Amino acid sequence: MADDKRDNDLPIGRHLDELRRRVTKSVLAVVITTAVAFVFHEQILTVLMEPAKGFAQIPNNKPIYTELTEFIGVAFKVSMLAGVFLSLPYVLYQIVMFVAPGLTPQERKYLYLLLPASVLAFAAGAAFGHQVLFPPAVRFLLTFGSDVATPYIRIGNYTSLMLTLLLWMGLVFETPIVTFFLSKIGVVTGDWLAKQRKYAVVVAFVMGAIITPTFDPINQALVAIPIVVMYEIGIWLAKFGGRGRNKVSEGVSGAEG
Repeated sequence: MADDKRDNDLPIGRHLDELRRRVTKSVLAVVITTAVAFVFHEQILTVLMEPAKGFAQIPNNKPIYTELTEFIGVAFKVSMLAGVFLSLPYVLYQIVMFVAPGLTPQERKYLYLLLPASVLAFAAGAAFGHQVLFPPAVRFLLTFGSDVATPYIRIGNYTSLMLTLLLWMGLVFETPIVTFFLSKIGVVTGDWLAKQRKYAVVVAFVMGAIITPTFDPINQALVAIPIVVMYEIGIWLAKFGGRGRNKVSEGVSGAEG
């Protein structure tokens, strides 16, 4: 208890210095992993292009670039995002270590346990977007209007669509982790989330229309349905987390009585 009080009573200058050190470490980590990713940018781009392979509509089975600096710009962009993802565990660790002094020991424990889970959830969401959602979107975009125009794929446009989808789906898969933690610290409850279900469904389909690169309702539904599923899992985890919190609160109240 004395340690918690001492951490909370640190002067603002100490907190700012701590923040500066952790931000500096995080930025260095991103720079290093980005440099490593740039060395392997061809392999990364090959993986990203996988969903577009096997379609006869793509001449030479390769995307094109129409500006002299387009490809190197794409290489840097992909490398930077790959570097951010590779450094994500370390960056999250720095964030957790900065905010941990302001939390109770119980809240810190859940935060430490959920750190690796959040990284795995983001990776699972990105993989789901790459393997399940993007291929039908590519198929739709390549076949729609192919009788009128030849679908040459610009690598800049393709990677922008792909990375946007992977980012959003990674964040969507974080929903259960976030709701579980919020229920543990008493911000939300499973019952409250369940009451907001109808609004969540509407938001899911709105997000599906925003995230998906096509106007096809089937592809939009393929994005919206995982959002709804993640929300439902979040409700279940919030109820589970809230039940554990209630037991702890009852135990504390009984001890005080």
